[in-house]
Amino acid sequence: MIALLRYAKKYRLQMIIGPFFKFIEAVFELFLPLLMAKLIDQGINKGDTAYIYKMGGLMLVMSIIGLMSVFICQYSASIASQGFGTELRNELMKKINSFSHKEIDQFGTSTLITRATNDINQMQLALAMLIRLVIRAPFLSIGSVIMAIYVSPKLALVFAILLPLFCVILYFIMTKTIPLYKTVQKKVDRLTQVVGENLSGVRVIRAFARGNKEKERAEEVSDDLAKSYIRVANLSALMTPATSFIMNGGIMIILYVGGFQVNTGSMQQGEVLALINYVMQMLLALIIVANLVVIFTKATASAARINEIFDTEVAIVNLENSRSFALTSSQPAIQFTNVDFKYAEAGANSLEKINFTLNPGKIIGITGPTGSGKSSLINLIPRFYDATVGTVSIYGTDVKEFDLASLRQQIGYVPQSSSLFTGSIAENLRWGKPDATDADLQMALEIAQSAEFVNGLKDGIHSQVHEGGKNFSGGQRQRLTIARALVAQPAILIMDDSLSALDYQTDLNLRRALASRLKNTTVVIVSQRISSIQAADEILVLNDGKLAGKGTHSDLLVSCDMYRQIYESQSDTDSEHDGGAKNE
Repeated sequence: MIALLRYAKKYRLQMIIGPFFKFIEAVFELFLPLLMAKLIDQGINKGDTAYIYKMGGLMLVMSIIGLMSVFICQYSASIASQGFGTELRNELMKKINSFSHKEIDQFGTSTLITRATNDINQMQLALAMLIRLVIRAPFLSIGSVIMAIYVSPKLALVFAILLPLFCVILYFIMTKTIPLYKTVQKKVDRLTQVVGENLSGVRVIRAFARGNKEKERAEEVSDDLAKSYIRVANLSALMTPATSFIMNGGIMIILYVGGFQVNTGSMQQGEVLALINYVMQMLLALIIVANLVVIFTKATASAARINEIFDTEVAIVNLENSRSFALTSSQPAIQFTNVDFKYAEAGANSLEKINFTLNPGKIIGITGPTGSGKSSLINLIPRFYDATVGTVSIYGTDVKEFDLASLRQQIGYVPQSSSLFTGSIAENLRWGKPDATDADLQMALEIAQSAEFVNGLKDGIHSQVHEGGKNFSGGQRQRLTIARALVAQPAILIMDDSLSALDYQTDLNLRRALASRLKNTTVVIVSQRISSIQAADEILVLNDGKLAGKGTHSDLLVSCDMYRQIYESQSDTDSEHDGGAKNE
């Protein structure tokens, strides 16, 4: 936790000012009962009006100064804690965004969300409490005992009895609740995961009429979290009645013994009242200490989870002498040499002995059954993952030698799922090229066969995209993601099964537009639809991570049984729609 405080270095002034003024308020609070005792004993009991006004005025001034000190402390704590949370969250997001797909797979989306929200909120609360109460609570606890000894050394023995009793209760409650708080954090992760799955998959849930089942699953996870929270809350709730019992018992002892001493003249009424106030101050301060222990325990668990992200080594980073991307027409655009790949070190290979070469401006098609490694293969080109064995080269250079940003700026990537972001269509398209003109956007829309429906919208390219692009159909979203990849006119275009949402005519028109308007772009098309890749310069057929065949469409129909089976399994109607892109 201490290591993360480096993100609060901009707020050192507030972290000094806050505790200082809280300390001033605590000092005044300690002296108020003593002044009140003098007001009663030397002012009220003796009828000294001047002394009453004097003590009353002094107490009022101290109260006002104390109140102003509290305001300053609270304000400083708010600025420091919120600023710290902002800095920490920004750095955490930078770290997460530097992760390769390997690290994201390792953690999972749900826990990353929880750590970036709930865990950082716990850290913010801990820092605020550190500024506001860490000095005040212990100081009042110890100061109350010292002031009680000053008022009456004999009755101060009551504090020696009450303090160990309270510590025993505190130890019992803390040993039970601290492990439970760590369990609660894990169950929050699980709830986030289930809620995320339900929200993202709501259409699938409804399509399969699984609403009731998913509702039961969500309720089960939510109830499990609630039970853990209730158990912790019930144990923590014992603190208040137990403390009240101890405090009231101490007050009874002080009143009983103090009453006799007042009657004998060895004590005065004001001193008894001051001792009662000090008992209350001490125990209430100790309750705050107990709550601080809980807060810092939760913050420590959260800090460990956040540090786990910061301490994770990113598998894919730039080399010290990484080079900028450069086109070399004399070299193959893409070359795989004896490439093996697996997602987990102890797992089986997802790709094995992959070898192929693709020259600039050519088209390669990749097909094969589900789970054959098609997406795994193309993810190695923009270096989302690194090959376990072998070399992936772009224009004669190992992808590991390129600067990551420079490499990916030259690769247009269209994923399987069409991901759009809240904003306008133009803002989404400019992800591919921030300085793109409206003419650039229009050209990309025309190639992606999106111009007609976009121009038909009331605001055209400035029309708003709702969350996830839900205000567009699946085919429209897919064409917009293709247009986004085309805006920068990339050297390499990768389409990961992104033509499946398009009808055959739109598919054909798009491939024709690519061939005629982006002649120098090397295209990689992953598709289960043979018609989409039939006219490619070369086709790879994958099966269980291995190359089952390689060649043109006509060659594979003769030499590759699997390709022929895939082709024949698709209807005659499908094949009639084919019309190769580059050969037409």
